[in-house]
Amino acid sequence: MRFSHLSTTPDSKPRLAVVIGDGALFLDEVMAEAPRDLQDLIERGDEAMAEVRAVAAEAAGAGTSLPPVHELRHASAVLRPPQVIAIGANYAAHASELKLRSEKAATVFSLWPNSLAGHEGTTSWPEDLTTQVDYEAELGVIIGKPARNVSVADALDYVFGYTVVNDITARDLQFSEAQWSRCKSFDGFTPNGPVVVTADEIADPQDLWLTTNVDGAILQDASTADMVRSVAEIIEFLSRSATIQPGTLISTGSPGGAGYSRTPPVFLRDRSTVTVSIGGIGYLTTYCRVL
Repeated sequence: MRFSHLSTTPDSKPRLAVVIGDGALFLDEVMAEAPRDLQDLIERGDEAMAEVRAVAAEAAGAGTSLPPVHELRHASAVLRPPQVIAIGANYAAHASELKLRSEKAATVFSLWPNSLAGHEGTTSWPEDLTTQVDYEAELGVIIGKPARNVSVADALDYVFGYTVVNDITARDLQFSEAQWSRCKSFDGFTPNGPVVVTADEIADPQDLWLTTNVDGAILQDASTADMVRSVAEIIEFLSRSATIQPGTLISTGSPGGAGYSRTPPVFLRDRSTVTVSIGGIGYLTTYCRVL
């Protein structure tokens, strides 16, 4: 299944929908006690998910007329996550191009919730604060149930679904500060979506292709097979020290091809358009404005 938070007008509240083909089935129109967002659905557990599956199957089988997704507005594919966790330097090529050390343990930091943004949204930043804004294609993992002391063998059983993430980064701040959260947590710096695809539709998260297109040029083109630590290994690592709460979004790192490392560097500029894609999930587009 595919879930999105969609709205019909710029001023209306995003509503949880199941994406069926090119249409959106708004759950609050077909369920008496519909989950208000994806976080609510995940917290309700397996019984609620089974009810949603039944409702969606009935609508698909009946050929119900659905509003086209392309006529609707996307909010962040995840709303109200208990935590947004990012994994740094998780592709050897990216660590090398940024001249980052390969640490024995994973590099972990948090992204602030204000950074979450939706597909086809506009992300802006002040030019007097940063002039080196970069893109990073990443696979996003959404945890479906509390994960504590999880083994690698069992780790994928704790995944609710997957999404596309663009981990936008102010490189000049990143390399002038000891911590990475601020440089990656400007408003709108973590666009994600356009959908969350449930885990049953992704046979192997280490067999997905990522690309980044900036203003018509492909600048990242790699496989999740190139991760230093797999999705399962990341979940095992994080769950050893703390319970990963349901709904947590984990951004699993970016492959090589960052703009910072290119000669000359390629940074996002006013009116740049960035599209990050992951096979089996979709295309996530962000428009850029410099203030």
